[in-house]
This record gives sequence, C-alpha cells and structure tokens, in this order.
Amino acid sequence: MLCTRGGVVESRHRIHLAVTDSRGRLVFSAGDPALVTFFRSAAKPFQLLPLVDSGAVEALGLTPLHLAVAAGSHSAEARHLETVQDFLRRAGCTEADLECGPHEPMDPAAARALSRRETAPAPIHNNCSGKHAAMLTLARHRGWPLAGYRRPDHPVQEAMLQEVARWTGRSPNSIRLGGDGCGVVTFALPLQAMAQAYSALGRAAHRGEGAARQVVGAMMDEPFQVAGTGRLCTLLMETAPGKVFVKVGAEGVYGAGIPSEGLGIVLKVEDGGRRAAEPALLRVLEHLGVPGLGHSPLLQPFRAPVVRDTLGDEVGRLEVEMPPIPLRDREGVQGG
Repeated sequence: MLCTRGGVVESRHRIHLAVTDSRGRLVFSAGDPALVTFFRSAAKPFQLLPLVDSGAVEALGLTPLHLAVAAGSHSAEARHLETVQDFLRRAGCTEADLECGPHEPMDPAAARALSRRETAPAPIHNNCSGKHAAMLTLARHRGWPLAGYRRPDHPVQEAMLQEVARWTGRSPNSIRLGGDGCGVVTFALPLQAMAQAYSALGRAAHRGEGAARQVVGAMMDEPFQVAGTGRLCTLLMETAPGKVFVKVGAEGVYGAGIPSEGLGIVLKVEDGGRRAAEPALLRVLEHLGVPGLGHSPLLQPFRAPVVRDTLGDEVGRLEVEMPPIPLRDREGVQGG
C-alpha cells in the first residue's frame, strides 16, 4: 500500500494476507500468511459462539440484533446502546457489571452529543460493550461468577480460548494470549489459521449449522449493529447482503468470510495502520467477485482514500499495490 503526495511516494504500508478455500487450504497470499499476530476484535464472531451453544439465546429471547452487536465493534450510536442495554436487562445484569473501560463513542456525532451534554463516556460506550454483555450473559446462564469474567482464568475466557482453538484447528496450549484493548483475552495466531476459521465458520453457516448460522446470519442481517454509520464493515454487508460477513480488528486486522464460496480472508497491516487495512480488504473482496461491491458509490472513499490538508484540499492518496488474485484454480495452493 502506497501513500503518495505530489506524485511522490511518501510512505508504504506492508500488508500480509491469507485467503483460504473451502478445504482450509491457501488460495492466495501476500506478504507472510504464516505471520503470527493477534486476532483482536476479528475474533468476536467466534467468541460469541459459546453463548449461542449454551441455549441462552432461546432462553432469553435474544434476537439477531443482540447477536450482531455482540459480534461487532459498535460506534455507540443510539441504536447500539439500546440493544446493549436490552441485552443486559434480559440477562439480569446492569451496566455496572460491565468490566470494559469507557472510551468516547466511535461515531463522531455521538461523541459530540456526549460532549454537549458534558457527560463522560461510560463502559457502555466502549465499542466492545456488546461482546461484554454476551460474556456476562454466558456467565449468568452457566451459573458462573459475574465478577472477573474478563480474567484469563475465568470459565468465560476459558470457553473463548477453546472456541478459537476449535475453529482455527490449533491446540489451546499453542495459542499465545495477550490482553485486548477492552480488558479480555486476545489470541495470537498465524494469519492462515485465522482465515481458516473464517472459511470454516462461513461454510458451517452456509450449510445451516446451528450456532454458526445464527452468528453469521445475524451479522449479515443486521450489519448496522456490527459497526455503524459510515463504517466499512456495515457498508460491505449492506452493499452485498447475504454474500459476505466482515469484522475489523485493531492494529490493522480484518477478517471476512464468503459463505457460498467457502472462502476465508484475514489481513494484517504490518505497522497497524487502519487507513491501509480498509482499502486493502475492499480490493481483495472485489477481486474475489463479491457481487455489487465494484459499483457502489458508498464504497468509493475506501478504494483510494484521499489525504487532505487542514484546509480540506486533496494533497495525496492511498493506493493499493496487489498482484492479481487467481480465482479459477481453487483446488491447488496459490501464492503471491
């Protein structure tokens, strides 16, 4: 990924990419597909599966709205907050039970509204509060302690690790752990293993398998809850309804699945730059033939993002450098 200014290359973002097929094999790669990095919030769809498998969805009458906000990194817009509050209420929990720290809403308008009211952000404004609500619900439903649910030795986090291990094909002991931005555990894995997980989850959802179908279906049916206004995750799933599910992670990580094709995609920007992750993911999905993306004006700002000065004038542009992705021979291993 190049950043040019005045026709001169000013900086480069190196992108590592793994695309796996329906057999879990590498179809295409860029950079180092074996790079070990943290899954970050791209792991959220998998972290939600233990709740769905527990029977709590049926017991509490949880809807796709609840599942989508739990699998997402929301912008703390009104609809997100209402869904998280209702999630907690159904579980018999309150906002005081949330163990994620506060931060300003990711949505600029929501952040300005808080500021005008001179109200400090609360944990519910954290983009991960939906995931934390789901973890509290799992603890409540299983009869585990609520306090400390974010700790690595709590049964909730142990269930998360087992689930990620299952879908990535790794043993739990081989997965290195770190602390995520919201205080829970995050998982270090090779990119190819993460892409394999997205491929497997999409395939299972396409076959109509229970928990996978519910989580992936919720994300694709309620894309606003996964991110929010103007966010790429939401726009991609709205533009290609039912064709792709997408989840951003911090530090330049993105995961995506194309259920009908059995493809899983995970990329990592080496320097953690989100500005490079978004156009890179869009380019990959367009090359993989996801319907409708190439003609959407809503996605144009993500194709070649403009660099502007403080006056608002265009002074540079981000440009994706990527070799053609082989689409026709998915039976063999491809690289690039």
